[in-house]
Amino acid sequence: MERTQTSTDFIREIIKQDLAEGRFDRVHTRFPPEPNAYLHLGHAKAIWINYSIAQEFGGLFNLRFDDTNPLTEEKEFVDAIIEDVRWLGVDFGDRVFFGSDYFEQQYQWAIELIKKGKAYVCDLSPEEVAATRGTPTQPGIESPYRNRSVEENLDLFQRMRAGEFPDGSRTLRAKIDMASPNLLMRDPVMYRIRHAPHHRQGNKWCIYPMYDWAHPLQDSIEGITHSLCSLEYENHRPLYDWFLDQLGIYHPRQIEFARLNMTYTVMSKRRFIELVEGGYVKGFDDPRLPTIAGLRRRGYTPESIREFCSRIGVAKAYNVVDIAVLEDCIRDDLNKRAERRMAVLDPLKVVIINYPEDKTEELDAVNNPEDPSAGTRKVPFSRELYIERDDFREVPPPKYYRLAPGREVRLRYAYFIKCVDVVKDAEGNVVELRCTYDPATRGGDAPDGRKVKATLHWVSARHAVEAEARLYDHLFLKPDPEDVEPGGSFLDNLNPNSLEVKRCFVEPSVVGSPVGTRYQFERIGYFCVDPDSTPEKLVFNRTVTLRDTWAKIEKSLAAQ
Repeated sequence: MERTQTSTDFIREIIKQDLAEGRFDRVHTRFPPEPNAYLHLGHAKAIWINYSIAQEFGGLFNLRFDDTNPLTEEKEFVDAIIEDVRWLGVDFGDRVFFGSDYFEQQYQWAIELIKKGKAYVCDLSPEEVAATRGTPTQPGIESPYRNRSVEENLDLFQRMRAGEFPDGSRTLRAKIDMASPNLLMRDPVMYRIRHAPHHRQGNKWCIYPMYDWAHPLQDSIEGITHSLCSLEYENHRPLYDWFLDQLGIYHPRQIEFARLNMTYTVMSKRRFIELVEGGYVKGFDDPRLPTIAGLRRRGYTPESIREFCSRIGVAKAYNVVDIAVLEDCIRDDLNKRAERRMAVLDPLKVVIINYPEDKTEELDAVNNPEDPSAGTRKVPFSRELYIERDDFREVPPPKYYRLAPGREVRLRYAYFIKCVDVVKDAEGNVVELRCTYDPATRGGDAPDGRKVKATLHWVSARHAVEAEARLYDHLFLKPDPEDVEPGGSFLDNLNPNSLEVKRCFVEPSVVGSPVGTRYQFERIGYFCVDPDSTPEKLVFNRTVTLRDTWAKIEKSLAAQ
């Protein structure tokens, strides 16, 4: 995951200062996902920040799974996260770690805090702990078990580990300050009892560390120098510092940055689960979701996501990024790498009446004008074609230069054609155009110098491959999906037209395209071969529209 441009930000400036002052003599970062869901674009930003900084300063990067909750974690998520991180271009070598491998060390450190009188076993239920926590303006109430002796706490904690007590009956809490203005410092829970098998540890443990206890210890064990995390962990930092200071162990430096927020989407595991389980999307890899799996299936490239992360940079304050920035990154990337193909999504039949019925020509078509090394391909041309229905108007409006009765246009890579007749059905709908062609205009201008103002894409009806095109739009109608009426839900803002499925025709050169192959369908947009494709039928996902398509839509909306 190489950075696409040289830049600086407040995190890099802090690291430079730390190195200059001798606080650290190296840089070691990490990405610590919980294996309880699929990664999303916000995680990609965190990965990019941590990995690119490690690269820039010649340091190391760890991928560490913070697997402290056996009830929500699965190997499926571990495998998916590793695949996603590698796909993004991160080389973490053999540095894949699991927080659960440090359980014994963390348990011994908990024993140490108990011996120091800094931790105690509490019999309050989770509801009672919450009720006695206090408020930001009122101190909490000390647990009646807070002053147990060191010996009693050691005995109870060891029996907790041995499995003598049921779930929820006891916890281990840090003894800090129930009057602290930071509610997280009011005797937080360090361990809870959960008789549940762990995806790596099996049934070895029935007590599991809380995230706030495990997280700083994992960073310390791995020798992380800079623990980079999102802003919601800023008020957790004093607690992390307290744990490390009380134990007197290696102390990384935590630096917080603003998490990614983007228009017309949600960036929350909880929201993804609601959408998937509610049937509003078709799985965590649905191309409408900003999950890495969804973006990959939609046709996004790792290069475009890295460029997106580079463009938005690293901010300290809360901010919202326009989704157009992401779409612009993938357009720029695919414009350079995607081969061109012709496809018709709303077909209107054209019959060239002066073209021989049994004739087929192979025309040369450029694969990518931005990449001469991509070469050319052959496109079949015959008497009967399909063009887009929008490329014909029986009564053309002002400044409409495409096909109309008596008007001449160019067919891409082929000939000039002129509409000489319009065939309609019983309801008056246009079902076929009769045209003539000028054989002297093959692949170029007319010898007599006449000009046309429009060039249309097309496919040969006889040779076209029928396919399915899935046209994706924003999942939500509002830039902020959480902008709802009192008592409403973000689901109220779902876009009912976020997916439109069309039967389309594509030139035959796409046959055999592997899953994930990306094309630019000329004048339509960028498309990717979906995993639902079969040898009998290709399925294409629209990755993003073309810029000129958006301009037309916006102009139309403005006029309305």
